[in-house]
Amino acid sequence: MTTTCRRFTGKTALVTGAGGGIGLAIAQRLASEGARLVLADLDAGKLAETTDKLRAGGAAGVLAHACDVSDEDQVAACVGAAIAQFGSLELVVNNAGLMEFKAIADLTGADWLKVLGVDLLGTAFFLRQAFLTMKPGGAVVNIASIHALQTEALAAPYAAAKAAVLSLTRTASIEGKPKGLRCNAILPGAIDTPMLWDNPNVKSGVEKIDKSDVGEPADIAAAVAFLGSDDAAFITGASLNVDGGRLARL
Repeated sequence: MTTTCRRFTGKTALVTGAGGGIGLAIAQRLASEGARLVLADLDAGKLAETTDKLRAGGAAGVLAHACDVSDEDQVAACVGAAIAQFGSLELVVNNAGLMEFKAIADLTGADWLKVLGVDLLGTAFFLRQAFLTMKPGGAVVNIASIHALQTEALAAPYAAAKAAVLSLTRTASIEGKPKGLRCNAILPGAIDTPMLWDNPNVKSGVEKIDKSDVGEPADIAAAVAFLGSDDAAFITGASLNVDGGRLARL
């Protein structure tokens, strides 16, 4: 995507889960607005593909860093590498996430920890590093989900983690204010990514998806670019639904 707006020129943005889908779209949007990018993903192959795409598109600077967001030491190393490469970090986008589709009675402790480790703790670890390293004016955008507000069967760990992310976002906005740091959350609805179409509830027809309710990764990227920019300087602790109005009708 191209845009004449250059709100991130001279700024560094770190995006987790940048190997594809929403993460790739976010990285492309921020790059189009002048950001230097730090791309974090567990899949080194997808990370390399994203890096090549961004560099070919003329990104101001790109650093790829393979990272398991559920590992606190790897998160610290990723942020350290970002600052070593670019000198500062102005925006962190916590996008990495996964789902485990099982009934509550079938979920083991390992199942819960697998999802919570990425969807909640990964966000918390990067948020901590952001608060330790960012200068006033920095921002964090957490990608939650409408599952945080209204969910379905077989998605308990994911829904619980995303609901916790909203609470974490509110607390971070309170603690970040004296530091001059903002923290907001985005709640995507049905977005045209593999995570949506691989959902067994969607495949089976248990969850009905109207075509008019399906957005594009670029829709989430646009919201991230707004909340991460100085245009949203007076917005913190907010949770923004980006779902085409789907929840309003449920």
